Amino acid sequence: MNEALDPGLCRLAELHGVATSYSPAPDRTVAASAGAVTAALGALGVDASGPEAVRAALADRERELAGRLLPPTVVHWAGTGEIALGLPDGTRLQVRTEDGESRDTVRDLPPGVHLLTAAAPDGRTARAHLIVAPDRLPTPATRSYGILVQLYSLLSRRSWGMGDLGDLAELADWAGRTAGAGFVQVNPLHAAVPGAPTDPSPYRPSSRRFPDPVHLRPEAVPEYTAAPSVTDRAGRLRSAVLDQGALIDRDAVWELKREALETAAAAPLPPDRQAAYDAFRAAEGQALEDHATWYALAERHGSDWHRWPEALRDPRSPQTARARAELADRVGFHARLAWLTVTQLTAAQHAAREAGMPVGIVHDLAVGVHPAGADAWAQQDHFAAGMSVGAPPDAFNARGQDWGLPPWRPDRLAASGHAPFRELLRALFRYAGALRIDHVMGLFRLWWVPQGSPPTEGTYVRYDAEAMLALLALEATRAGAVVIGEDLGTVEPGVRETLQRHGVLGTSVLWFERDWAGDGRPLPPDRWRADCLATATTHDLPPTAARLTGEHVELRDRLGLLTRPLAVERAEAAADTAEWLALLTRLGLLAASDSGDEEAEIRAVHRFLLRTPARMIGVWLPDTVGDRRPQNLPGTWDQYPNWRLPVADTKGRPVTLEELTASERVRALFRTLHTDSPSTA
Repeated sequence: MNEALDPGLCRLAELHGVATSYSPAPDRTVAASAGAVTAALGALGVDASGPEAVRAALADRERELAGRLLPPTVVHWAGTGEIALGLPDGTRLQVRTEDGESRDTVRDLPPGVHLLTAAAPDGRTARAHLIVAPDRLPTPATRSYGILVQLYSLLSRRSWGMGDLGDLAELADWAGRTAGAGFVQVNPLHAAVPGAPTDPSPYRPSSRRFPDPVHLRPEAVPEYTAAPSVTDRAGRLRSAVLDQGALIDRDAVWELKREALETAAAAPLPPDRQAAYDAFRAAEGQALEDHATWYALAERHGSDWHRWPEALRDPRSPQTARARAELADRVGFHARLAWLTVTQLTAAQHAAREAGMPVGIVHDLAVGVHPAGADAWAQQDHFAAGMSVGAPPDAFNARGQDWGLPPWRPDRLAASGHAPFRELLRALFRYAGALRIDHVMGLFRLWWVPQGSPPTEGTYVRYDAEAMLALLALEATRAGAVVIGEDLGTVEPGVRETLQRHGVLGTSVLWFERDWAGDGRPLPPDRWRADCLATATTHDLPPTAARLTGEHVELRDRLGLLTRPLAVERAEAAADTAEWLALLTRLGLLAASDSGDEEAEIRAVHRFLLRTPARMIGVWLPDTVGDRRPQNLPGTWDQYPNWRLPVADTKGRPVTLEELTASERVRALFRTLHTDSPSTA
């Protein structure tokens, strides 16, 4: 049991947004350790190493807050009356708007992130970022269903060993025109940390700001000229996965694509494309230069910037500037790759909207970045050194979790007007019809784990959720895009209500929707929330066919992941499935004669989702062909091929995009969805 924390340390932690306890259940509170609190404060630049240090830091913080005219970031929700700043009478205000206009009042400001200056009669002055944002984000204009897919897993007969952006555009075109779908949701397409082997998880990227060129379709690059040797090798990579049972080899795909793209990049751009590329590079500015520089330096010094020559670890050092100039060709190559990838992502969204989709492509925003990668190098002043994001112990994981992702410092975010977050959103919304935010609770607080400590020795650190939500509302509204929050698992009280109030949709998964406050039985469709994306499963959960047959239990048993006897796990899983099937039968969604018919049961599950008021209904693409294998099995590393499996049929045979779109089983499911789906919200 943790010793009681010193009251001074508790007060200091409170004033810096560091929690001193957490609640894994409504009726239980666990105290954080003094070590975890002290480490979190240290990562925020606050010395709490002993009683005297705590007293000095507390006095400094209280003095700072008492004398402060304005917080670093101020939020005003448009349409909610005057901006209340609480300033002394006679304070003079000056506003420089986002567009460069100067005003001496905060009345009637346009939406945007403005710079506010205040001068009080007593001589105190302050500057703050003023975010003026719509009170609510856009919501889907109509109710729709769509497809959820891990893009790498969807290979066509044109892919180079993994799904690409050409496949995404073709899937979106088919889904919109033929299947009546309103959206296609994909995994994060963020840039990965290069290496051999590359971390295959799309949720631990090098950069969230720029996409990964491994997803490019080289043939769609006008400057690319197919070489027979490259075409042959691409065919062998594709055939190995589709015809020979090999796993998706991202590194081999990238090695071949990089070779092809090097050749394409050597060709001069025609004037119109040169102008477009120059405009892109100018618009992206320093962020793109840093990104491309990191990749150029990684080619020479390795993909962990902590091991580079010391001067190059600083993106603003004179030595880094010289290296950037010396490597100008490589920097230009990686900048061009970013442009090409954004261009193909934009084309995929255009194809989706042209196919009649009201939303289009739903992109996924990972919760953080790899500590060795490009963002952590370029934005290191905004990251908390020596800390990692994770999750505290709970009923499902007594040891907690450490995700190996460095967290942003909330103080540095606030001081910059949350510039890294704002720029990230603006970049993603260029080609997204909607954005799914992984672990959306991270807008409010994150569990910080000190480096070298177990996840149990962490504590929560709070963020300015109002500012983050305001920026989401601002950028989503400008883009006309929807935002979906992945809010599964333990959620702090009030978070879901706040997200709903501002128009952020939640995520509801069939198997978790039970009357937990009552009899624990499956929740009838009319009691589901409306403001959500409703699905039968996700990339981290068993496919529906595996749940129906119990094969997910057998898989975990084979891998030694069960914590209880196999018979107990089997019985519990069977009872859970039986309850849901019984409800489907009672509702008339599944005929008694179809009991045991896997295809009929999967259709019934999705007809049930349509009975809920959910604004968006997602169909896990592997479910349409009876795939049994999860794309990711939490708790495993090399004992299961996470993030490397192609979409497959009931027997594990890979299924191509062409076969999927021609499959009668797939068409039957979408006919059911189209027939049963209401046409309006």
